[in-house]
Amino acid sequence: MDDNLEKAIDLRKSGNYKESNEVLLNLVQQYSNNASLNYQCAWSYDLLGEEAKAVPFYEHAIKLGLPRKELEGALLGLGSTYRTLGEYEKSKDIFLKGIELFPTNRAIQTFYAMTLYNLKEHSKAMEVLLKCLTETTEDPEIISYKRAIEFYSDKLDEIWE
Repeated sequence: MDDNLEKAIDLRKSGNYKESNEVLLNLVQQYSNNASLNYQCAWSYDLLGEEAKAVPFYEHAIKLGLPRKELEGALLGLGSTYRTLGEYEKSKDIFLKGIELFPTNRAIQTFYAMTLYNLKEHSKAMEVLLKCLTETTEDPEIISYKRAIEFYSDKLDEIWE
């Protein structure tokens, strides 16, 4: 199994997504209760643009229990996949779980903001993005206004007199 998994990952790294997916799908059929294989298979479907096919593999991988780093990737992948499929509430729930478990993962927070946008929660989406920006930027101009940006991040609709 390990050699075939390595082969699938090498194929993915070299851009051979279809071949990688075929190897992974074959492995999952043989080892259906292997969480990591299910996660890799889901990821491979996402790369092929076949998000609907990725969902059950992500869900099964998470249910089976993944190592922490893979769980982080799976929550990001599943939340993003739900969003692209228009399943915004499911996406939001997955991202909130991801943020709870991985509070410093800015990618999860950024994709969460996209979901909030889709849910018409524009103020919250901007707040999340602005906080990600101020906490990660190295741009000296933005850094010089960090306190102000953070202060206004959750007050965008207020009018000051």
